[in-house]
Formats: sequence, structure tokens, C-alpha cells
Amino acid sequence: MNINDKIVVVTGGGSGLGAATARRLAKESALVAVLDRSEEAAADVASFAPERMLAVPVDVADEASVEKAFEQVLNRFGTVHGCVSAAGVATAGKTVSRGEPLDMARFKSVIDVNLNGLFDVVRRCAAAMVTNEVDENGERGVIVNVSSGAAWQGQKGQAAYAASKAGVIGLMLPVARDLAPHGIRVVTIAPGLFRTGMSATFTAELVAELEDQVLFPKRMGDPDEFAEFALHLINNRYLNAATYQVDAGARMV
Repeated sequence: MNINDKIVVVTGGGSGLGAATARRLAKESALVAVLDRSEEAAADVASFAPERMLAVPVDVADEASVEKAFEQVLNRFGTVHGCVSAAGVATAGKTVSRGEPLDMARFKSVIDVNLNGLFDVVRRCAAAMVTNEVDENGERGVIVNVSSGAAWQGQKGQAAYAASKAGVIGLMLPVARDLAPHGIRVVTIAPGLFRTGMSATFTAELVAELEDQVLFPKRMGDPDEFAEFALHLINNRYLNAATYQVDAGARMV
């Protein structure tokens, strides 16, 4: 899909991978709705190209909040052509810690954001996309969901996170099948280790340990590299119903 003047919703757009993607899309002349739980962060990203970007506060785990956010998006832009669902949380918690089982509320909160919230955004974007006129290639929209390498290589304390990200991969194919008759593609990115706000809190020792598990180049990824790939997925019309690992060959142990 040629994204020139197309409307793209980016969740988690106020920081990290989402922010880099939102800016890159706007740079490529897309109209971008920057959705984030932090209104201030979303506004800061949208200031990159205020004439082409709209900051929208949202809690993707809250259906009412998502509904309100999409009302704002549709009131401003009228429809949606692309969606990059990058909102997510990585709340850690071992199955049993100090003799106590993991609090189920903590587990469910991760699923609510990373899986339930993602699907809420996907279904609303899809509902808007099916109303679009097809382009010269028969496309109406593209949905890019963000999973994680943790879907296959979850670490200690990542039961909720890994389960939620595996769920993102699992829902992709049936959703792609649902939407194919409408000319809508659905793909998933499973990023590895990237420099984001979360990794900025890591100690130098932890960073060195993690980077040692990357094949080449032996470093964390730059969010702009993620954004470049997200843009490629949107542009390349023959990519559909697949999960793409963007991790420089990292294998966690």
C-alpha cells in the first residue's frame, strides 16, 4: 500500500518502537494518529509533524477509552488505512515467588493490554478499513501487530508477557483469513532486543549480557530500524499472514 496521505493508527506511539514508527510514517507523508496512554508523550511525538499527526490519549485495556479514541480519529481523518499496534507492557512476575503464587490480577493486566487491548484496536481499525474504496491493487488496509521474541523464548518471570505475545501471533492467521476478502492484510513483527525506554533502565552489565546473545550485529536494535521494517510491511503488497522476527539472530538462554 502506498501510504502517501493514508491514515495510520499507531498505538504505543508515545515512546520506543511506536514513536519511531509514527515519526517515520509521517515523514513518508502518511497521516498518523498517535495513540498512547500518556497524552503528554503522544503530543510530544505528534509535534514532529503537527499538520499530519494527531495525539490521542488511550488506555487500550479499557474498551470505553478505545471507543473514545477512535471517535477522535474518525472525526479528524474519516477512516483508517493502516494500523501498527505497538502498545504493550512487560510486567514481570514469577509463577511462584517467596512461596506465593503469582497474583492473577497482575497476570490478567498484562493480557488485557498486550492481547485483549490489541485485538480491540485491530477490530476497530478493520471496521473502518472495510468501508474504504479499494486502491489500484485491490487493497483497503494493512494491520501490523507487534509481538515479541519472548513468544518463543520467554525468560524467567515472563509467563504473562510471553503468553500475551504468543497470543498475538496466534490470532494473526484467523484475522487475516477474516479480512482477506476485504482486501486487508494482517502481519506480525516479533522484535528482539531494542533500545527503548525500558532498556534504558538496564545496567551496563545486563546490556552486555543481552547483547552477547545477539548474533550480528552484536548490539541492541535501533527503533528506527524497527520503523523501517514496519514501513516495508505496509508498502509490500505480497506480505500477508506471517510473523517476521527482527532480532539480528538473537537467541535467549
